[in-house]
Amino acid sequence: MVNVGAGAGSYEPEDRSVVAVEPSLAMIQQRQEKAAPVVRASAVALPFADQAFDASLAILTLHHWPDLQRGLAELRRVARRRVVILTWDPLSSGFWLTDYFPRILAIDRRIFPTLEDLEQRLGPLEVHEVPIPHDCTDGFLGAYWRRPEAYFRDDVRNAISTFSRLPETAPALTRLQHDLSSGSWLRRHGEVLERTTLDLGYRLVVAEVG
Repeated sequence: MVNVGAGAGSYEPEDRSVVAVEPSLAMIQQRQEKAAPVVRASAVALPFADQAFDASLAILTLHHWPDLQRGLAELRRVARRRVVILTWDPLSSGFWLTDYFPRILAIDRRIFPTLEDLEQRLGPLEVHEVPIPHDCTDGFLGAYWRRPEAYFRDDVRNAISTFSRLPETAPALTRLQHDLSSGSWLRRHGEVLERTTLDLGYRLVVAEVG
């Protein structure tokens, strides 16, 4: 299986192997020693032969690709059986964080493809909801839905690409801090503290191509 991130050359995978694709040298250098082999390349020009893998997988990366159509075509080309994508549905309504940062919702709705877009390019899809657990350890935008204080941390926001697209964050963070301190946030959104998972619009999309 090839796991595609948002570089060329060629790479011949071993049987039953998982190979990661990552264009950023900085990200490659952060990989754990026991992680799967990685190839520095771009999603829009995968350095693999046609049908080199049973499946191709893209995890929260489509919105970073310079050419969505080419990238999806590459996912199809290198997969013998199926293409699997974890993405976010831009028709989703967002969650309480976007009350404070409404531009996040506007930005993400512009850069994430709709499920209809994906179906037009990949054919019939299976679409599965991916509820996010309250203690999710992967630091994407919705991971901290039950831990609002986490969004004050620079390292958390710096790991979320949409925050880098905002002109400023201080006013919204100040308002969030005030609402947490005053109890206003708890009154309006406290019901999420009783949940262990929450549907935030993340979807697992599967297209059979074999």
